[in-house]
Amino acid sequence: MTTSCVPIPSRVTHHGSRIMGHPSFPMKIAVAMSGGVDSSTVAALLKEAGHEVLGLHMRLVCVPPSDAARMAEALGVRPEDLCCPQGHGCYVAHVAASLGVRLEMVDFSAEREALIAYLCAEYDAGRTPNPCVACNRWNKFGRLLRHGLALGAERFATGHYVRLAAIPDSRLQIPDSNPQSAFRIPHSAMRWVVRRGADAAKDQSYVLFGLTQEQLAHCIFPLGELRKDDVRRMATERGVPAVEREESQDICFIPTRDHRRLLRERLGDRIRPGPILDTQGRVLGEHPGCQGFTIGQRHGLRVALGSPRYVVRIDRKANAVIVGTRAELLRTTMQVSQVNWMAFEQPPARIEATVQIRYNHRPAAATIEPTPDGGARVTFHAPEAGIAPGQAAVFYQDDLVLGGGWIEG
Repeated sequence: MTTSCVPIPSRVTHHGSRIMGHPSFPMKIAVAMSGGVDSSTVAALLKEAGHEVLGLHMRLVCVPPSDAARMAEALGVRPEDLCCPQGHGCYVAHVAASLGVRLEMVDFSAEREALIAYLCAEYDAGRTPNPCVACNRWNKFGRLLRHGLALGAERFATGHYVRLAAIPDSRLQIPDSNPQSAFRIPHSAMRWVVRRGADAAKDQSYVLFGLTQEQLAHCIFPLGELRKDDVRRMATERGVPAVEREESQDICFIPTRDHRRLLRERLGDRIRPGPILDTQGRVLGEHPGCQGFTIGQRHGLRVALGSPRYVVRIDRKANAVIVGTRAELLRTTMQVSQVNWMAFEQPPARIEATVQIRYNHRPAAATIEPTPDGGARVTFHAPEAGIAPGQAAVFYQDDLVLGGGWIEG
């Protein structure tokens, strides 16, 4: 099948979709709790609605209570940012207790090491990793979700600002004249898809492109239709203690919040100085180590040429960082690997969509052609800047996530 536009019948404001916020009848729901206002408010809202709420916290860094203050001072972080056995001294335990929610601390120290290994390996290969995408797929919606189900939970809730919809498989043609027809389609013909959150500024659909149908079938996202201001107001009204807590914008599994320091500690003498070159091969300066640079980076290059220069390529074999003008940064094609198709069992041969290449990047119109190896070739309608191998490329039609994969080059 070849088409210029994927025939998704579920433009969610029309026919053919079911919007999933939270169940209308009481059930046992596991909530991934971080101690922040979003997940804490989810727990409060679900408990208020009559559900049995089980809080689950991924314990990434294990620190005995007696050592927390000393280690926090050494790392330059707050003691409450360090987790310890059974939640003693952890802020999330305080939140759960105040809400009357049972909390289970789940040891994710091994998974944390796997994330660190992934982060270091990607940077060492000259790529730009996205640990948030990896952690969501492997950990939060992987082991943590399975743990909740094993404890008897019927659903798994998080504080992500996304919406969930069930749509007919895109190969089915649902006539516009019959808006109820989708509700008679067998469940096996439906597909779960993530939609952008109602609050565009907080939308997190980009980091969830890797979720499978099995994972999504268990999920609910109570904050998807809300704005951040609404969530803070609701938290205040319900006395949620996390309401004034600052949002974390850093890599949560690194206590120091300093990934460059981590790279130095883990990679050691693999990080060594090398040349900064222009696209003609001329030496412009020296870098302290190519690990940690990313395509499109402008600051921290230590070269002064009178006009802006950007990282356009990282040559790991030569230990060189190649910089160029913005025009030299622009590209119209890229290859994407390991594509997870959310909206299709089998994708069509040609898809017109928008593609987002970074978390806060503006989606751009493109043609997507799936490849036999499970990847896709993406051709942008206009040149794009900052296409970084290792980052995620997520495909959208309107606000629906069609799928996504990893940028290879």
